[in-house]
Amino acid sequence: MTVRWGISSTILAPTPQILRFAAYHLEQGAHRLYIYLDAPTPEAFNHLKAHPKIRVRTCDSAYWNQRGGRPDKHQVRQSTNATHAYNRKPEVDWLIHMDVDEFLVPQLLSVDDVLARLGDNTVAARVRPMELLGGSADAFKAFLPSGPARADTVTQIYPTYGKHLRAGFLSHVAGKLFVRTGLPDMTIQIHNAFQDNAILQGSTELVQVDLAHCHATSWEDWHAAFKYRLEHGSYRAELKPALARDKGGLSVHELFQSIASEQGDAGLRAFYDEVVGDSPDLRARLEAHGLLRKVNLDLEALAAKHFPDASV
Repeated sequence: MTVRWGISSTILAPTPQILRFAAYHLEQGAHRLYIYLDAPTPEAFNHLKAHPKIRVRTCDSAYWNQRGGRPDKHQVRQSTNATHAYNRKPEVDWLIHMDVDEFLVPQLLSVDDVLARLGDNTVAARVRPMELLGGSADAFKAFLPSGPARADTVTQIYPTYGKHLRAGFLSHVAGKLFVRTGLPDMTIQIHNAFQDNAILQGSTELVQVDLAHCHATSWEDWHAAFKYRLEHGSYRAELKPALARDKGGLSVHELFQSIASEQGDAGLRAFYDEVVGDSPDLRARLEAHGLLRKVNLDLEALAAKHFPDASV
């Protein structure tokens, strides 16, 4: 049985990054990419529009006026657009919402084949992340499932800051969710799906596929995005601590505020070097626990293949 899958993504990024994301997933077998440009990006729009497997929209004032106005929070815009993609006439059997810095990495079988093996009663399948080591093109820290040994493992790998990090990750560990299309009354959020305003039941873990998350490609990249993420993004104040407060846990927002106010950029760089910066020491600590992954995404070559007329 042939299974068709697709991705919805709300993107604010330079044209080369957008095209690399699209090209990589076309190469992996995506049947449709539903791309919502969060701001006008004419060059990217033209290249995407010309591809038969891509549906692209610019989310300008006219687009948002049809939907009651542009939400201030980008998380709400992402959810609105993902739900819009899901509720259109289905062109795929499975749809997943992803960000431009995330890439599906099947281990042995193709994404199509993995999804085809799911039972008819499975309506959602979660893909867990692995997080890029900053400064590396191919080294990732693997997802560490929850369990009694996780906290101890994390503090061994990240002795200073590990207890405040969920599975030792800077960003999410929830991953992203493939949802079978055609279900009624659906709302798609960033990491979950809801039916009739209740969490969608019938989900499984898609352990044969990883979500390569390039959250911090370098110290400069991470530092440049730090303030925005602290105020509005994945380090914002509303997120809960990984460790209970009665055990000394801080949220990532609180942790970063403390480091920044007390130690400044030198403290942030020390955090980066311990937790995410690519180094022989971090690779060795990850490898000792079986948590080092090597994946060559080959993004530039794939972008040149699928968009030969673009500068990628």
